[in-house]
Amino acid sequence: MQPHQGRAVPGVRAVPNPAGLGHRKDDPGRHVRPVPLPPVQQNLNYYPQIFWVDGCADAGASCPPVPPVAPLPPPVPDRSRKPRSPRERRSVGTLVMFLLILVAFTGVGLSIFKIFHLEKEVDELRESAIAEHIPPASQKLTGQKEQPPRKEVRKAAHLTGNPAQQDLPLEWEPISGHAYTSGIQYHNRGLLISEPGLYFVYSKVLFRGSACDSQLQLLSHVVYKRNPASPGSLVLMEDRATHFCTGKRVWARNSYLGALFKLRKMDSLHVNVSKISLVSFEESKTFFGLFKL
Repeated sequence: MQPHQGRAVPGVRAVPNPAGLGHRKDDPGRHVRPVPLPPVQQNLNYYPQIFWVDGCADAGASCPPVPPVAPLPPPVPDRSRKPRSPRERRSVGTLVMFLLILVAFTGVGLSIFKIFHLEKEVDELRESAIAEHIPPASQKLTGQKEQPPRKEVRKAAHLTGNPAQQDLPLEWEPISGHAYTSGIQYHNRGLLISEPGLYFVYSKVLFRGSACDSQLQLLSHVVYKRNPASPGSLVLMEDRATHFCTGKRVWARNSYLGALFKLRKMDSLHVNVSKISLVSFEESKTFFGLFKL
């Protein structure tokens, strides 16, 4: 069927076809008639209007049936966002699992570092508590008894006079009264060194008599040492006195020796005097000792 094309006439307006008038779909032989309009000022730039008429130009010709209107196609899906493939999904799952494992290992590492730091603080606290003789906090919390700190045995000895004298060197009292030995052995009337080092050695002897003996011209007080590795003896300290008495009066004289010495292992120290009968063996007046620095 060919559409019928008409031209617009100036001054004429197309009037819509009311019901029952003019052209109808079932009457293809009829045409639209122009209706005259009153004169109107027309725009010079007027464009002709084109009307398409649905119908057959020839009334006697048979018009083909109008084809049915096809239904609208379904909406096209949005392909800008493609669905993830299984490989991409596995990659995302692997990444998430790796992040979770990393977080777990980070937490474990932080916990280990914290525990190590706490153990170090406890050790420092224990050392400072031992140094200050204060029970550490761990013992307070657990209720453990405080253990006394171990004290190093100091090498020292103090010997007092012994009246039961027979011969030289002088014999001493190592136990009774003010006498004691600590880390030093009293052996063969002398002090035996078991650990080498610096020692302060001292000795005091009180000489006294009822009358001045003209035959006695010298008083001597000597401290010496012996060692099995060296022959003979070595004098460490010595005191000599002359003209210590006059006339027939009672007299007394003190002799004190003291100095610092570097002693070897197995050194033994002894004391000699010029005459035993003139020595007062009271423990506060005649003594002999040493201590390690």
